[in-house]
Amino acid sequence: MKLDILAFGVHPDDVELGCSGTLLAAIAEGKKTGIVDLTRGELGTRGNVETRKAESAKAAKVIGVDVRENLGMADGFFQNDETHQRKVIEMIRKYQPDIILANAFEDRHPDHGRSAKLVADAAFLSGLRKIETKSEGVSQDIWKPAYVFHYIQDRFIQPSFVVDITAHMDKKMESVLAYGTQFFNPDLNEPQTYISSSQFLETVKARALMLGKRIGVEYAEGFYSEKMIGIKSFDALIQQTT
Repeated sequence: MKLDILAFGVHPDDVELGCSGTLLAAIAEGKKTGIVDLTRGELGTRGNVETRKAESAKAAKVIGVDVRENLGMADGFFQNDETHQRKVIEMIRKYQPDIILANAFEDRHPDHGRSAKLVADAAFLSGLRKIETKSEGVSQDIWKPAYVFHYIQDRFIQPSFVVDITAHMDKKMESVLAYGTQFFNPDLNEPQTYISSSQFLETVKARALMLGKRIGVEYAEGFYSEKMIGIKSFDALIQQTT
């Protein structure tokens, strides 16, 4: 299955927090989308691998992505090396996305930045024909995505552009709340963490409100691009308003 957009997250819930609104907007336009989680989030303080797996499946249904896979890399200890790059290359060549969404280059969690570089490097290497990969024993064709965009996570990064997600904000938050063990849940007897307070969820909304205000809409998600973005005409920049 060829996808229009493939979103990578190092932990299950990264994509939901960072770019699920954009995926929802793309799906509403008829785009094919998918998510690849690099790790199972096994080092998370709350919940466990089994609950995180069930939560990520629930969130995928909420968003409506066509596929979701998990590469089973070691949470906290994966590296940006050939072994891990090849795993990501196989996913890129398997789904042939035009656009890749990836973790933030710099963030509070060290895994986020390492994942961002890993995915960006793999996206470049995926287009080199002398790098051979196989999927289920069959040689894969090379694939070079048009762009790799990095979503904003805990630390604010000035975005290269923002996407209007106003019509999809409620579903975005529903996908986040699918992770019942990770975020605010007064019924759970689990240790409190940086992301488990009700205030953290409010900051997710506040970030989207702030970015939306920048373009005159209610809610938006921001992305950073290392590659210069090109357009064919100014029509691509004109936003329809009512």
